[in-house]
Amino acid sequence: MLRAQFVSSILRARPAATRVAPTFARASSSAHGQETFESFNERYVEFFKSAQDLFEVQRGLNNCFAHDLVPAPSVIEAAVRAARRVNDYATAVRIFEGIKEKVENKQQYQAYLDELKPLREELGINIREELYTS
Repeated sequence: MLRAQFVSSILRARPAATRVAPTFARASSSAHGQETFESFNERYVEFFKSAQDLFEVQRGLNNCFAHDLVPAPSVIEAAVRAARRVNDYATAVRIFEGIKEKVENKQQYQAYLDELKPLREELGINIREELYTS
């Protein structure tokens, strides 16, 4: 009986839950506010070259793909090499899936595949489209 009274008093003592919409603060740094496409690409190429573990590679990919642009092939190459360096084949394949979702049409995706074909062959990365056409 004592336990039931204790639980009911705790439940009554709690304030009613209210739902508050999250607020998102935007960085006021001017360094990233007016970043050019070239500096964006350079920043992520350098990031992926120095990434030391899978968490860091995936964090960089999440940040890179969150922008409203498709990263240049140089960024994709650095990211794929980083994924293979940390020995994660699945992430390397998913980078190409991310490109497929970011581009506007199949021709753009094919252009990325064509430009990065030597890299994919060098690192042994097979993508779904290749598996079905072979």
